[in-house]
Amino acid sequence: MGVPDSTNDHVFHNWAKLPITREEFARESSEQMSLHYSEPLPGAEKLLLNLSRARSASSREKFALALASSTKSHSYELKTSRPETNRLLNFFQPDRRVLGDDPRVRQGRGKPAPDIYLVALQLLNSVADPGEKAIMPNECLVFEDSVAGVEAGRRAGMRVVWVPHPTVAIEYQARQKYVLAWRTGMIEIGDDWQLREIDDGWAESIPNWRISTTKSTASKCHPNDLYGTISVKLVLS
Repeated sequence: MGVPDSTNDHVFHNWAKLPITREEFARESSEQMSLHYSEPLPGAEKLLLNLSRARSASSREKFALALASSTKSHSYELKTSRPETNRLLNFFQPDRRVLGDDPRVRQGRGKPAPDIYLVALQLLNSVADPGEKAIMPNECLVFEDSVAGVEAGRRAGMRVVWVPHPTVAIEYQARQKYVLAWRTGMIEIGDDWQLREIDDGWAESIPNWRISTTKSTASKCHPNDLYGTISVKLVLS
């Protein structure tokens, strides 16, 4: 739903109608985070390993990976301080990571706005070899666990695989189709032209325990070749 101390934590605060201020929520969340580190979601490491080895069916080029997380730098350091989580970051080169307080993401334009994904895509294209075809948004596959992140990916024009936490999946079970098209109405940010249609085939949801058995999700999810895979919060949930 939201990440404490992230650029969209106010979305969670408003949604949950917490009886404390945003500042108190952020402070208490940070304190809890320092006591309880974040574990990777089940299957995340195997999924990233498979994606790092996968190649385009036509060009045989490897998929490019980037990390786009709403988590701010301080919380990011706490979350990745354990070896279990830190080793997953080896799948993402340092110059292909975008965090919530990255100056390249305009203030106030965190998820569910698409900006963080578009910045991540710019990073992938900026390190491409000379003459290499630029990756387009519709050639990208986003893995997300948050509702706001699904909207951000869809607004960016990318295909999204939603891997929600079990409690979030239950909360939105009756409205899953609206989440995948981002028509839940959780927060209004304008740019309604970016909203997508229900059952348009550009988003799907899988239980987080199933990602450990997904060997070639990227190559299956869209009839066009996918060159950019922006794997987001399977690592940092």
